[in-house]
Amino acid sequence: MTKLLLILHVLAAIVAVGPVTVVGSMFPAAARRAAGSPDRNEAVVTVRVLHRVCRVYAALGLAVPGLGFATASELHVLGSPWLITSIALTGAAALVLALLVLPAQERLLADLAESAPGTAVVERAQTARLAMLTGAFNLLWATVTVLMILRPGSTTGV
Repeated sequence: MTKLLLILHVLAAIVAVGPVTVVGSMFPAAARRAAGSPDRNEAVVTVRVLHRVCRVYAALGLAVPGLGFATASELHVLGSPWLITSIALTGAAALVLALLVLPAQERLLADLAESAPGTAVVERAQTARLAMLTGAFNLLWATVTVLMILRPGSTTGV
């Protein structure tokens, strides 16, 4: 059962969190391009799809900590410092995504959708801030991944 939980946990992390990190990173540049695009409607559709992917996969990503807790319980490591640190970083990543990244994407998308073609509705500072927030989210997840692989006290010999 432990191996199955671990497999599901890792698969969920790859399938759910991977798209959010990649598409989230693509969003700011796509929003900048859409703002200057002569075919605003098509460009806004692209940005809207990127945002939808982020939202949907963020929701699917809730399976990752759930499966992680189940796996940690089976492995009897719930009190391990590396796991507690990973839980805290995962929580921080979730908060950055839910409270900062996704709302900023929604604001940029609303600005794009409400403006007339040829008008500068997206300022570089907005997209730069969003890129920074997305980078922070990605860095938090990368750190969690490293902790999960190189965890102190590992019995794998790695």
